Amino acid sequence: MTQKAVEMVAELMALSARTAPKGRGQDSIVIRVVAENELVELSKEMRRLGEARGIKFFLRDAGNLEKSDACLLLGCKAADSAGLDCGGCGYATCKEMRDAQKPFLEKEPEKSFHGPNCVIKMADLGIALGSAAKTASLHNVDNRVMFSAGVAALSLNWLEGCRVAFALPLKASGKSIFFDRPN
Repeated sequence: MTQKAVEMVAELMALSARTAPKGRGQDSIVIRVVAENELVELSKEMRRLGEARGIKFFLRDAGNLEKSDACLLLGCKAADSAGLDCGGCGYATCKEMRDAQKPFLEKEPEKSFHGPNCVIKMADLGIALGSAAKTASLHNVDNRVMFSAGVAALSLNWLEGCRVAFALPLKASGKSIFFDRPN
């Protein structure tokens, strides 16, 4: 029963992320709910990346994910921009930013995230993450925003078109598994 309830909360979190405010009203957020076998696959990829890159917290986070009931993945489409030519990405125009994205992926495929990215779209991703975490909290489901699981989801190509992603694993238990963790 708990498993189904948490998966339902994950779907409500996806709804919160989808309806969260977006710059200029343009939605570039990619959402995926994972549970059961996909949680195992995602945690294996986190372990693989942690060992390959020598990043210990990926291994710790993989253990948390294995104990989770579900996980919400949120990414942002890399090719999208707000079209404001605001310069927040470091380029004078949105077109220059999009042109600059292409060689970064080819030069540095081992990087966790790839940019440059539209600063407005990255803010949208943060707002969507906050809205989703709020929904989990309203339903008393423990969660934690994880960089590591987002990186693993990108590595598995689970969020098409995204170069930045985060995850919110979920657990309903007597004590949060996401805090008081070993380093």
